[in-house]
Amino acid sequence: MKKWFILISVLFLSLVLVACGESEAGADSSSEKETVTVDHELGKTEVPKNPENVVVFDFGIVDSLDELEINVQGVAKDSLPDYLSKYESDDYENIGGLKEPDFEAISQMDPDLIIISNRQSEVYDELGEIAPTVHLGVDTKRYMESFKENMATLGEIFEKEDEVKEKLAEIESNVESVNEKASDMEKKGLIILANDGKVSAYGEASRFGLIHDVLGVKAVDEAIEASTHGQSISFEYISEKNPDYLYVVDRGAVVGGQSSAKQVVENEIVMKTNAYEQDQIVYLDPQYWYLSGGGLQSVAAMVNEIDESL
Repeated sequence: MKKWFILISVLFLSLVLVACGESEAGADSSSEKETVTVDHELGKTEVPKNPENVVVFDFGIVDSLDELEINVQGVAKDSLPDYLSKYESDDYENIGGLKEPDFEAISQMDPDLIIISNRQSEVYDELGEIAPTVHLGVDTKRYMESFKENMATLGEIFEKEDEVKEKLAEIESNVESVNEKASDMEKKGLIILANDGKVSAYGEASRFGLIHDVLGVKAVDEAIEASTHGQSISFEYISEKNPDYLYVVDRGAVVGGQSSAKQVVENEIVMKTNAYEQDQIVYLDPQYWYLSGGGLQSVAAMVNEIDESL
């Protein structure tokens, strides 16, 4: 009798263990995350839906994820815009500089997703060896289209499609309003970047070209060469073109420059322009325009700045 009891007990225990094993296998199978295939500038990357450990280099994407209340774990803390200063906290890992990623720190984080933009393009392959990496930088030649595509991608990855559509609709409405206002005006504008005593001009399809291309401010010079660093110009050029609006991005203000853009720009030569005489030299917020363009918060603020200037 005792032997039969032991045998039955062993058989029962075996059945329980097998059942538990099948249950765990089923749980593992059901817990496999869905993935999204992201078609981006540098290729196609399969990324998990709702990744929990996210590393982001692009401040515009950090800005957007912050607006959508999506957590990130690692950011490039050098030159963080003031409005994103919460990411300076020790709660977030420092992943290095915008052009010099800390590969060791990123690898130790074991991220589920890495998001980059143009400044990190050259190290895309190295970052891709650590985790799925996608390029979500803005294409300045088609600014709003690429911006909306990037936001739609974030919406799909993090299942925030409805929130993204709502926020984009509001921005698009404001864009249409500003464009209508600017298009009805005959006045023309010039965009310049001030950098420690030097100035460069940006025209249509350039880094800051959405002022012309999207928001409808007519360009005082349609032949400006489109490039990342702008077309080097003199103050005599500004006087000769005589813009009604002079939009100034002060690079030194966000990268530790020594000179004030206002002191550099508002000299005797520029004082002869319509922009100066009509008090229409507009100092744009470089944190949005130079550091974090292409974000839900930054684009909304940029559109508002141009609206107020008009």
